[in-house]
Amino acid sequence: MSGELRVVRPADRVLDQASGGMRREAAVSRAMVGAERIWLGYVELEPGDISAAHHHGEAESAIYLISGHARFVTEAGTHDAEAGDVVWVPPHVVHVEANRSFGEAVRMIVARSTQQTLVFNVDMPQGWRARAVD
Repeated sequence: MSGELRVVRPADRVLDQASGGMRREAAVSRAMVGAERIWLGYVELEPGDISAAHHHGEAESAIYLISGHARFVTEAGTHDAEAGDVVWVPPHVVHVEANRSFGEAVRMIVARSTQQTLVFNVDMPQGWRARAVD
Protein backbone atom coordinates (compact mmCIF):
# COMPACT_ATOMS: atom_id res chain seq x y z
CA MET A 1 0.00 0.00 0.00
CA SER A 2 1.25 3.45 -0.79
CA GLY A 3 -0.15 6.88 -0.25
CA GLU A 4 0.45 10.27 1.19
CA LEU A 5 -0.06 11.59 4.68
CA ARG A 6 -3.24 13.69 4.75
CA VAL A 7 -4.59 16.30 7.13
CA VAL A 8 -8.38 16.25 7.13
CA ARG A 9 -9.77 19.52 8.44
CA PRO A 10 -13.31 19.92 9.84
CA ALA A 11 -14.46 21.58 6.61
CA ASP A 12 -13.16 18.55 4.64
CA ARG A 13 -15.30 15.98 6.50
CA VAL A 14 -18.38 14.73 4.66
CA LEU A 15 -21.76 13.71 6.01
CA ASP A 16 -22.07 9.97 6.33
CA GLN A 17 -24.95 7.62 7.07
CA ALA A 18 -26.64 8.67 10.30
CA SER A 19 -28.64 6.86 12.95
CA GLY A 20 -31.60 8.79 14.30
CA GLY A 21 -30.62 12.22 15.61
CA MET A 22 -26.92 11.52 15.31
CA ARG A 23 -24.76 13.57 12.93
CA ARG A 24 -21.94 11.43 11.53
CA GLU A 25 -19.11 12.87 9.40
CA ALA A 26 -16.44 10.74 7.69
CA ALA A 27 -12.85 11.93 7.97
CA VAL A 28 -10.85 8.79 7.10
CA SER A 29 -12.44 6.35 4.67
CA ARG A 30 -11.78 4.85 1.26
CA ALA A 31 -13.64 7.71 -0.44
CA MET A 32 -11.96 10.44 1.62
CA VAL A 33 -8.31 9.35 1.71
CA GLY A 34 -8.09 5.88 0.17
CA ALA A 35 -8.07 4.03 3.53
CA GLU A 36 -8.32 0.26 3.22
CA ARG A 37 -8.67 -1.04 6.77
CA ILE A 38 -10.10 1.74 8.95
CA TRP A 39 -12.92 4.25 9.08
CA LEU A 40 -12.68 7.26 11.37
CA GLY A 41 -15.17 10.02 11.84
CA TYR A 42 -16.66 12.74 13.98
CA VAL A 43 -20.07 12.19 15.56
CA GLU A 44 -22.30 14.68 17.34
CA LEU A 45 -25.52 14.20 19.27
CA GLU A 46 -27.44 17.34 20.22
CA PRO A 47 -28.65 17.93 23.80
CA GLY A 48 -31.31 15.42 24.86
CA ASP A 49 -31.16 13.60 21.53
CA ILE A 50 -30.95 9.86 20.85
CA SER A 51 -29.70 7.73 17.97
CA ALA A 52 -31.65 5.00 16.25
CA ALA A 53 -30.96 1.43 17.35
CA HIS A 54 -28.16 0.15 15.11
CA HIS A 55 -25.10 -2.07 14.78
CA HIS A 56 -21.97 -2.01 12.63
CA GLY A 57 -21.90 -5.51 11.17
CA GLU A 58 -18.49 -7.20 11.32
CA ALA A 59 -16.73 -3.99 12.35
CA GLU A 60 -15.35 -3.31 15.80
CA SER A 61 -15.85 0.28 16.94
CA ALA A 62 -13.88 2.43 19.37
CA ILE A 63 -15.46 5.70 20.50
CA TYR A 64 -13.60 8.51 22.25
CA LEU A 65 -15.84 11.07 23.96
CA ILE A 66 -14.49 14.55 23.36
CA SER A 67 -17.23 16.24 25.39
CA GLY A 68 -20.61 15.62 26.91
CA HIS A 69 -22.50 12.99 28.89
CA ALA A 70 -23.39 9.95 26.79
CA ARG A 71 -25.39 6.84 27.51
CA PHE A 72 -25.04 3.64 25.49
CA VAL A 73 -27.92 1.16 25.70
CA THR A 74 -27.43 -2.49 24.74
CA GLU A 75 -29.18 -5.76 25.46
CA ALA A 76 -26.79 -6.12 28.43
CA GLY A 77 -27.82 -2.81 30.04
CA THR A 78 -26.98 0.88 30.13
CA HIS A 79 -23.44 2.23 30.09
CA ASP A 80 -22.76 5.89 30.90
CA ALA A 81 -19.64 7.59 29.52
CA GLU A 82 -18.13 11.04 30.04
CA ALA A 83 -15.62 13.23 28.24
CA GLY A 84 -12.27 11.44 28.12
CA ASP A 85 -13.79 7.93 28.24
CA VAL A 86 -13.32 5.36 25.48
CA VAL A 87 -16.13 2.94 24.59
CA TRP A 88 -15.58 -0.31 22.66
CA VAL A 89 -18.47 -1.80 20.68
CA PRO A 90 -17.94 -5.40 19.47
CA PRO A 91 -19.19 -6.56 16.06
CA HIS A 92 -22.97 -6.99 15.63
CA VAL A 93 -23.84 -5.48 19.05
CA VAL A 94 -27.06 -3.52 18.66
CA HIS A 95 -26.84 -0.26 20.58
CA VAL A 96 -28.34 3.20 21.04
CA GLU A 97 -26.39 6.34 21.89
CA ALA A 98 -28.15 9.03 23.91
CA ASN A 99 -27.15 12.46 25.15
CA ARG A 100 -27.96 12.60 28.89
CA SER A 101 -27.56 16.39 28.94
CA PHE A 102 -30.16 18.93 27.87
CA GLY A 103 -27.57 21.72 27.72
CA GLU A 104 -24.46 20.30 26.01
CA ALA A 105 -23.83 18.30 22.83
CA VAL A 106 -22.05 14.96 22.93
CA ARG A 107 -19.02 15.05 20.62
CA MET A 108 -17.19 11.84 19.74
CA ILE A 109 -14.44 10.47 17.53
CA VAL A 110 -15.35 7.02 16.19
CA ALA A 111 -12.92 4.51 14.65
CA ARG A 112 -13.99 1.26 12.96
CA SER A 113 -12.03 -1.73 11.75
CA THR A 114 -13.19 -1.22 8.16
CA GLN A 115 -12.90 1.61 5.65
CA GLN A 116 -16.69 1.73 5.38
CA THR A 117 -19.03 3.25 7.92
CA LEU A 118 -21.18 0.05 8.06
CA VAL A 119 -24.31 1.32 9.81
CA PHE A 120 -27.30 -1.00 10.00
CA ASN A 121 -30.30 0.73 11.59
CA VAL A 122 -32.79 -1.68 13.18
CA ASP A 123 -36.14 -1.41 14.95
CA MET A 124 -35.84 0.02 18.47
CA PRO A 125 -36.09 -2.89 20.94
CA GLN A 126 -38.99 -2.56 23.37
CA GLY A 127 -38.12 -0.44 26.40
CA TRP A 128 -34.72 0.79 25.12
CA ARG A 129 -35.84 4.37 24.47
CA ALA A 130 -36.99 4.71 28.07
CA ARG A 131 -33.65 3.36 29.36
CA ALA A 132 -31.79 5.85 27.17
CA VAL A 133 -33.57 8.93 28.48
CA ASP A 134 -34.43 8.16 32.13
